Amino acid sequence: MTLIDVDRLHTLGQFLKTARTKLNPDTAGFTGGGRRRTPGLRREEVAQLADVSTTWYTWLEQGRNIQVSALVLDRIATALQLSTADRSYLFTMALKQTSSIFNESPPVIDPTLQRILDYLCPCPAFIADRRCDIIGWNKAASIIFGDIGPFSREDRNIVWLSFMKPEVREMVVNWEDFAKDFLTIFRNYQGQYHGDPWYDEFIQHCGQINPMFKQLWQRSELPAVPKTLREINHPNAGSMRFELTSFQVYARADLRCCVYTPLPDTETEAKLEQLLTAVS
Repeated sequence: MTLIDVDRLHTLGQFLKTARTKLNPDTAGFTGGGRRRTPGLRREEVAQLADVSTTWYTWLEQGRNIQVSALVLDRIATALQLSTADRSYLFTMALKQTSSIFNESPPVIDPTLQRILDYLCPCPAFIADRRCDIIGWNKAASIIFGDIGPFSREDRNIVWLSFMKPEVREMVVNWEDFAKDFLTIFRNYQGQYHGDPWYDEFIQHCGQINPMFKQLWQRSELPAVPKTLREINHPNAGSMRFELTSFQVYARADLRCCVYTPLPDTETEAKLEQLLTAVS
């Protein structure tokens, strides 16, 4: 096995263990088992629910290099009561679905996509790549999240911005939901492109700098889909409320577009128009 495979299997084992310890034995059907020294289900209980041997499941959780099938993974996901996103992550990690193409330079969006972003004004909108680096944005996005143009490549990373920039954390009212949503997207990419060492380096780097990142990253209950409501406390316009729409760019699995639409019956759209007029 390569070092990348060793790391992948270790990450998979930790993920399974975290998911197992969060389950309630009573709701999983294991009542009257007496006092437990550790929270959640035991390994043998997960194995029983998934109809696999305890030894095999133990090896899987220990990160050993064993054969797995989609059918067995489906039973394990059901036994662990995984969400749709966590189930996808399990399959990606266990079945070693990786890409052999890792471009060091960020992708460039074509002029058509940039025109779409511009036409979306006054809705703040941006497009990010598979590393969550912002590669395209409109004027409204710069008004809300800061002038993105002069940002370094590191500072254009959404995950980095969410955790490392105090002004972003202070401005986003429901910051933890905001951060968790982007961590969910990021974790799915990390699983899909697990052969790319950049992800592990980035995760380690962020965890060393920000304990909150490390704490949220290690949780297994990240949301399956982003929450739709966002409230921004803009320094010049005050409270602004948006509905977030996030979707994959057609025919580009490595690009995602995020659009913040002003909520109706609020002053958000009028405030955006005023801000855009002030900088035009």
